[in-house]
Amino acid sequence: MAKVTIYTRPLCGYCSRAVSLLKKKGADLEEINAGFDANKRAEMVKRSNGGRTFPQIFIGDEHIGGCDEMMRLERAGQLDAMLSA
Repeated sequence: MAKVTIYTRPLCGYCSRAVSLLKKKGADLEEINAGFDANKRAEMVKRSNGGRTFPQIFIGDEHIGGCDEMMRLERAGQLDAMLSA
């Protein structure tokens, strides 16, 4: 299963929703709280090519975007294949 890295911040509904779905799917998940850590936030922005909103989600080294983009992949039936790669 592909490793998933998700940059989150506290009290973020989108972050909670994304983490919940990934845990439900049994993803190998690394959650990085970048809400109050300027270095982690800078890492997130650089890694996501400018993405400043939370969450920012990576499957392996591929940036898939935020919660909305991940939910689109789920509705299209593509998320499971990406996670199992």
